[in-house]
Amino acid sequence: MLSLGGFIAQRPAEALKGERNTTPIEMRNTTVDVAIVGSGQAAAPLAETLAKGGKRVMLFERGELGGSCVNYGCTPSKAFLASAHAAGRARRASAICVQAQVVVDFHHVMQRTHDIVRSFRESVARGLQAAKVEVVHAEAKFVGPRTLQAGDTTVSAPLVVIDTGTSAAIPAIDGLEQTPYVDNKSIFDLRALPQKLLVLGAGYIGLELGQGMARCGAHVQLIHAQPRVLEHEEPDVSDALARSLMQDGVGLHFNAHAVRVDHDGRRFTVTLADGRMLDGDALLVATGRTPNTARLELASSAIATDAHGYIQVDDQFHTSCEGVFAVGDVAGQPAFTHVSWEDHRRLLDILAGGKRTRNDRPLAYAVFTDPQVGRVGLTLEQAQGQGFAAKAVTLPLHDVARAIEWNELNGFFRLVIDTTNDRLLGATLVGYETGEIVHTVLAHIQNGATWHTLDESVHIHPTYNEGLPSAARLFSPA
Repeated sequence: MLSLGGFIAQRPAEALKGERNTTPIEMRNTTVDVAIVGSGQAAAPLAETLAKGGKRVMLFERGELGGSCVNYGCTPSKAFLASAHAAGRARRASAICVQAQVVVDFHHVMQRTHDIVRSFRESVARGLQAAKVEVVHAEAKFVGPRTLQAGDTTVSAPLVVIDTGTSAAIPAIDGLEQTPYVDNKSIFDLRALPQKLLVLGAGYIGLELGQGMARCGAHVQLIHAQPRVLEHEEPDVSDALARSLMQDGVGLHFNAHAVRVDHDGRRFTVTLADGRMLDGDALLVATGRTPNTARLELASSAIATDAHGYIQVDDQFHTSCEGVFAVGDVAGQPAFTHVSWEDHRRLLDILAGGKRTRNDRPLAYAVFTDPQVGRVGLTLEQAQGQGFAAKAVTLPLHDVARAIEWNELNGFFRLVIDTTNDRLLGATLVGYETGEIVHTVLAHIQNGATWHTLDESVHIHPTYNEGLPSAARLFSPA
């Protein structure tokens, strides 16, 4: 195992002399302490920490600094959804006796989104510069063991970290590649709202952006090959989201397999396997993700991948090449920014000889639809599948005072416990801002708390969070 103290000793003595170069690299061949490929939410803080610790760090980025989260993931999508959900809630305010006439300035919504992205990107650049990380703005590939080439620069390092993330997976549908479709990246280049938007896929990206566009005023049709939206979640999660989408006027097409896509220069036509044809002004493809590994020439450094192209790593992020680590979703980690960011802390501990592993914290995540989905830990089915004597209780939002007062009744709070010791194992929360509320359960699970601890907590009334002790109380014997 390499340690922070160990890998520096392997450098040639001449490479230790002088100050680190913080200007654009002029030399064609060099040796550094650490080479990092990508600048996402694991790579950037890792580079900064190691550089501040005295290591010479070179980071390669072929695109914009900040990775997918900053440039075409969390940051733009949530900035966009802030406007979209404000519009949607204003339209629904008639249920609480408020009549609103909503006009969405789509051009400026997208301009605001780009302004926020630019400010976040500049923040990443300032952080790397302040830490004196040497940034090479070019696409890197391996040309030998722990040796990378990017543009005119060839660099070797005893420690290499790969954090190149994933991109939209484009399905092999006849005609699709010849059309000007958009994905989760290029959709933010739109400056005019499509009147009719077709969306292929109803995972979290398709749902968030599809509902967002509908709330901005587009007529949206979701085309999904599965029998329900967000099919990896529990069925009643899908049901709650489907109800909300239909209320927003979104057309839902389940078990629908697109076999052809045409574009006549103005409109898209998607032909389904059953012969139906759907048309729209724009087409969003959101059918999954694929790892950004195809152009890394990983074989040159004996780095193994799985059948889908994800880099194979062990529990401590080691690849099949000594001295090379991979973190984030390119290594098959859950595709969430907070997981990638935590990976950098895990890896720092591992490099220092620690015992952290890739799955050493409860996994929590959220889907930023309306209603939101907040998830942590295990579902009942997952817990039972892992051998737990598990039990679940569900509290509908109709039984939560704040939800009634705000008329946010579409959803529920579900808790899962291990009946042998009453410890909390997981939660599924569907409703208003459950992406925030779920952190309460996360903290309890991480600290090994039982449902009794949650039941005995005195939460403020009237809040949505007050529903969590009420849900826990359902485990009490009758």
